[in-house]
Amino acid sequence: MGRLFHFSDIHFGRENKAAVAAALEHAHANPRDLVLITGDVTQKGYRREFEAAAAWIRAMPEPVFVTTGNHDVPYWDPIARIFHPWRRFEHFVGHPAVDHQFEAPGLSVRGVNTARGWQARPNWSKGVIDLEQTRRAAEALSAAPAHHLKILACHHPLIEMIGGPMTGEVKRGAAAAKMFADCGVDLVMTGHVHVPFALPITLGDQCSYAVGTGTLSERERGAPPGFNCVEWTDDAVCVTALGWAGSHFEPQRTWNLERRKRKAADPWPAASA
Repeated sequence: MGRLFHFSDIHFGRENKAAVAAALEHAHANPRDLVLITGDVTQKGYRREFEAAAAWIRAMPEPVFVTTGNHDVPYWDPIARIFHPWRRFEHFVGHPAVDHQFEAPGLSVRGVNTARGWQARPNWSKGVIDLEQTRRAAEALSAAPAHHLKILACHHPLIEMIGGPMTGEVKRGAAAAKMFADCGVDLVMTGHVHVPFALPITLGDQCSYAVGTGTLSERERGAPPGFNCVEWTDDAVCVTALGWAGSHFEPQRTWNLERRKRKAADPWPAASA
């Protein structure tokens, strides 16, 4: 059995200070195999926000895995946004913006960057996924041991949450989700919408799931600040959304997800193409 804690959208600069401190305490107080943070660690990409985010991330129990979000670019610096949007993130957070990977007994995680410093569309907060980066991630996860829980981590949901408070509108998101389903990914784990969810991905063998977590910021969208606890066995994954009750976190909702039955794995077709 394994366990990880999934945080996202802390938005230092607009963080809920009490919830952020309690989340750190919770992570230290409970056994876990990984702390996963799926982007938007800052509000506007200011240095002081990254310094606060980096201190919180360093205080987390190891191992920690962090991906970028659309708020993690230098918001008011157009030159940096265009030419080096992730330099500040990588410097302060210390995790790569692209091709980030983590391996542990029973667990494989790969990060894909769905955020952009700028785009040729009015709303730059929306997601974009590069299919070459997707192929590299799919090949890496396909090569992981068949019994591993295989996780793709990114900021924007590739599959939209129906009735959610906002959309990721990820360009090429469905094509990427299909690739990940075909290569045997169990969970596509994301943030961005600030509310928790767990949905089947009705692509490929229909045994992959989209799992989103809430925010630890003041920017609530109909759900209290919170995060997910994800536990797994060989047969199932249990996702528990924990919500802030003003002095502590308490369970808000639980999803029980059946894992695909794996055979000694055939290679993913795209990996040998």
